[in-house]
Amino acid sequence: MYYEICIEWDAEAQVWYIEDSTVPGLVGEAATLDAMMLLLKTRVPEMLAENGCPTDGSIPLRTTQLAA
Repeated sequence: MYYEICIEWDAEAQVWYIEDSTVPGLVGEAATLDAMMLLLKTRVPEMLAENGCPTDGSIPLRTTQLAA
């Protein structure tokens, strides 16, 4: 199973943010794309565990970058 996360760049706020996601309850923003990827690597497993979603320890992420 894949979880999809769509991130976008907010030029006015100068941050990347999670625009849409199949991970229940996932929200977040970061100043850089690298920081966003670190946030996702931490927050995705947390949100899956919190929502009782099955994981095997290696969660495949498919991200979509809409704007830069």
